[in-house]
Amino acid sequence: MVSSMEEIDFRLPDGRTLHVYDSAPGDNTRLTVAWHHGTPNLGTPPEPLFEAGKWLGIRWIGFDRPGYGGSTAKPGRTMASVAADLTAVLDARGIGTIALMGYSGGGSYALGSAAVLGERVEAVATFAAIAPYDADALDWYAGMVPSGLASLHAAARGRDAKVGYETSGVEYDPEFTESDVAMFDGPWGWLGSVAGEKSMPNGPDGLVDDDCSYVSDWGCDPTTITAPTLLVHGTTDGIIPSSHGQWLAAHLPTASLDLHPGLGHISVLSHSEPALEWIREQTG
Repeated sequence: MVSSMEEIDFRLPDGRTLHVYDSAPGDNTRLTVAWHHGTPNLGTPPEPLFEAGKWLGIRWIGFDRPGYGGSTAKPGRTMASVAADLTAVLDARGIGTIALMGYSGGGSYALGSAAVLGERVEAVATFAAIAPYDADALDWYAGMVPSGLASLHAAARGRDAKVGYETSGVEYDPEFTESDVAMFDGPWGWLGSVAGEKSMPNGPDGLVDDDCSYVSDWGCDPTTITAPTLLVHGTTDGIIPSSHGQWLAAHLPTASLDLHPGLGHISVLSHSEPALEWIREQTG
């Protein structure tokens, strides 16, 4: 466990607030790993990885994406604009190079940050990342569970339609696999403490703007990433099908795909500690 997690309400140049988490304030001797959270979650770094992070010498940085937790909403945000938010935080905290880790939609935000920050990023690891909406020769919606299809189709009709959908009382059924459900009895039951309504105390803006960003232009090109990139995906994921990971692996020059038969959207996180070790190996 980390001894402390500093939480900061960071004021961005445009006046917005970004709620930031830092596990080792001021300690720039460690490798900083920026955590990009899933949808809908808070941005606090992943507690199940704290012990491994301690012996690997990791300093964790995270933040609630705009509209989540204590961060001001920013309708129309993109992967690139969130990367700019991260850059402002890193500069203010005196952090130079970093590694990136992201889960689910946060994996796509990690890829976007790697594309924008370029050589400042030493390595990237993602779990169940989403491919760009305009991905060539990818049937983007294929294999998604019905609730996911309905939610993302609403976002594709525009932000107003997505707000209407989220405030209609509709229930989202992720159709977790048996292996996913089993994860909640272990360390990754932690997800329950950062997910859902508790991540959106001021309304659904975070979820709305996440989903709208997934069906919009990223504002950056992930195929330009230069850092070593590990894409971890499960073959039974019905929320973000593994075809997304396969497309990313085929189009990102520095990427490799770690595909796991029988694992789903949550159970893929059982490979998060090896991925953190992989990041450490890439960064020396």
